[in-house]
Amino acid sequence: MTLLFDLPTRPSVPILGEATAFPVNRIFCVGRNYAAHAAEMGFAATKDAPFYFTKTPSAICHSGATIPYPPGTANCHYEMELVVAIGAPAFRIAVADALPVVLGYACGLDMTRRDLQNAARDQGRPWDLGKDFEHAAVIAPITRAEAFGAVAAQRITLTQNDAVKQDAVLSDMIFNVAELIADLSKFYHLQPGDLLYTGTPAGVGPIAAGDTLVGTIEGLSPVELTIGPAE
Repeated sequence: MTLLFDLPTRPSVPILGEATAFPVNRIFCVGRNYAAHAAEMGFAATKDAPFYFTKTPSAICHSGATIPYPPGTANCHYEMELVVAIGAPAFRIAVADALPVVLGYACGLDMTRRDLQNAARDQGRPWDLGKDFEHAAVIAPITRAEAFGAVAAQRITLTQNDAVKQDAVLSDMIFNVAELIADLSKFYHLQPGDLLYTGTPAGVGPIAAGDTLVGTIEGLSPVELTIGPAE
């Protein structure tokens, strides 16, 4: 059977220092995984269970890009995050066995149309319009897990036009990487190519045309993004 038309090539993410790239299969994101961020959003942090939302692979945006201010929103926010790149299958995996399925880590930005997210939340509706849109999953090159080492108290920061807006450590996460992988694998057959955005610290805020965002995590390539005017 002949296809009616061709779809765009599946996005990929460079692997630092290699000629190979990581093809993106799915994008999972964790909500409210830092207590201080949960508080600034008006929620108490709990460790009952993590919760997730997704972005389509077409939301991938490479570090260093200039993007138009996102359509349909007057209040788009940055959210700086550690991104986990899955490199092996995992289904119903134990916490103790979860870290070996990690291929590497990257700096990422979970861009959020906050006004649309909040409107959906207040009406008990899904967050899709607020979270899943073009250029909404910004990512820097992936560093191999063995080169990065254990996720511990590495500093995670974001600057907006050189002013520090987010500043925390990865050990502030409510659920660590192994716990997130083990929990998510109860609901999905995780596969090589899956990405997991692990949540953002406090200090999220709005972007404007002309802004430059720089997110860093000690030991990883920084993620950079410039905001252009709306289309």
